[in-house]
Amino acid sequence: MGHEGVGVVESIGEGVTGLKEGDLVIPTYVAECRTCENCISEKTNLCLKYPTSYNGLMLDGSSRMTIGGQTAYHAFSCSTWCQYMVINLNFLLKIDPKTPLPGATFLSCGFSTGYGAAWKEPMLQNASSVAVFGLGPVGLGAIKGAKSQGAIKVIGIDKNPMKEAKGQAFGMTDFINPEQSDKPIAELVKDLTGGMGVDYSLVCTGVPPLINQAIQSTKLGTGKIIQIGVTEEANVNINILELLFGRTLKGSIFGGLKPKTDLPIIFEKCKNREIQLDELKSHEIKLEDANKVSELLKQPDCVKILIHI
Repeated sequence: MGHEGVGVVESIGEGVTGLKEGDLVIPTYVAECRTCENCISEKTNLCLKYPTSYNGLMLDGSSRMTIGGQTAYHAFSCSTWCQYMVINLNFLLKIDPKTPLPGATFLSCGFSTGYGAAWKEPMLQNASSVAVFGLGPVGLGAIKGAKSQGAIKVIGIDKNPMKEAKGQAFGMTDFINPEQSDKPIAELVKDLTGGMGVDYSLVCTGVPPLINQAIQSTKLGTGKIIQIGVTEEANVNINILELLFGRTLKGSIFGGLKPKTDLPIIFEKCKNREIQLDELKSHEIKLEDANKVSELLKQPDCVKILIHI
């Protein structure tokens, strides 16, 4: 089971409650203890008692896996491409076995991150306008989340022309391909919004220059920018003047979703077919063909790859 995946509980350690052997679960890299200051608050989804780990080790500083006597490192507290994983209870979510499993594999990150960013982070107002930068699984989730919150104009931005149809499938109203114009993206967004810009920009890519384009795409005085995509650069240049004119820039992990409180709501929407996750799956492969993933991701029609373990 990888970082995004569905697994079955094989065995349970001492002191574990709420799960039994055979339960269907997904791993989440954000925990929710429901007792700490942050979990009780509506302001954030980042648990203080079980923080997300980025150093490849578990919370106690150890690794649960070895390969040939060598330490194997985790990613985001839970990830492994193994048939078995050892994981802290707080990073697992039990799911209804009736949930469509191919779609459920996409909900422990990716699509749900984008959906949550439009739903939880900016608290989108009805009849608002939104620009979504990057139409991968996260961006498509952001489009669907914005539409679900009542946005009337949702502008998708991607240099891959094949993403236009995908965006429309999730509710996108307008599409911008930056490579088809000499104008900056911010100007193209304003052209579609009567020169005013959008209420919200959701940045679902890690391309540093796009952050400033997202800032400048929003309305003067009230614009909100949510940075979701991860960049390889620890520091990026921000146009501080544009922020000083009343705009707000906020970072988001997992789209602000609390796994135990919010993810079940998204699962229910999938079960009711309110969210059509079939549109995300573009390729299916077996685990032994996993080395092909990097090449498949370069294909213009690739959105999400389902790996059967």
